[in-house]
Formats: sequence, C-alpha cells, structure tokens
Amino acid sequence: ISLRLWNVESESIRFDLESFNSGKHLAAHKSQINAEDLCSVLYPGDDSSEGKELRLRQQYLLVSASIQDIVATFKRRQLAQVGKINWQSFPEKVSVQMNDTHPALSAPELMRILMDEEGLDWKAAWKIVGKTCNYTNHTILPEALEAWNMEVMDTLLPRH
Repeated sequence: ISLRLWNVESESIRFDLESFNSGKHLAAHKSQINAEDLCSVLYPGDDSSEGKELRLRQQYLLVSASIQDIVATFKRRQLAQVGKINWQSFPEKVSVQMNDTHPALSAPELMRILMDEEGLDWKAAWKIVGKTCNYTNHTILPEALEAWNMEVMDTLLPRH
C-alpha cells in the first residue's frame, strides 16, 4: 500500500441556499470554507486555540483517511486472495510507521476502526495495533512534541 495525498471537498448539499438568498453569503459558504481550511495550509501556526484545533483536525483527517484506506485495501485483497478476512495476518501485510507526533493518532484510530467498524474485541484489536504501528521520534525539541487539550479532543475526535 503506497503513500496517498488527501484533499477535502465540501458536499454541495451542505450549501445553505436559504442563508445565501437572505443575503448571508458568508454564512451560506461556512461548510465549504471549513472544509477548505483543512487543506489550505498544512500545519498552521498553533499559537492560538483556533490554530491548535485546526492542526488536530488536519492530523485526524489525514490519519483517519489513511487508516481507512489501508484497512479497505487489506480487506479487498484478503477477500480476493483468500476468500475471507484474516485479521491476524494484518501485521504481516501492513506496517504503519509514525515519525514524530503528527501521525500519532494512527494507533488509536486503527484501534477504533478495528473495534467499532470491524467488530474485533479490545484484546484482538490491541494485539494487531501493537504489531502494526511503529513510532520514531526524531527530535526532543518542545515545539515538535505536540500536546492536545483534552477538551479539544473531546469535541473533535470520536472515541478519544
């Protein structure tokens, strides 16, 4: 499975025609603007609470999209080659290398998908995640080691 580039596009159904027709043009485009914000500048400054929230949203989007793609590809290949999905072989076929803190949500996101979407129990999912995900930190500079406010995580992330 190879590297992917992701982009966000707002669904046209979310365009608020009623607001637009009443003269609230900016409000009508709010969902489109929010979607475009996710990809307009990678790793925006995080000196403000808005910047920190945007960085977390970006990181979750990129991690979740990648993990979902990895899982879908694994399942498709398993079904084509074996006729069924053998989750125990996942770590033999997939390795997720997390370099620094930006992709650190990969392990919990894989855990969430395996449990919530694929129906594995905690023990089985954790065994797979432990054999699949690897972490390398290239720096000890404080600005490179991100920490997230729990309230922001509560608001933005599923099953944090």
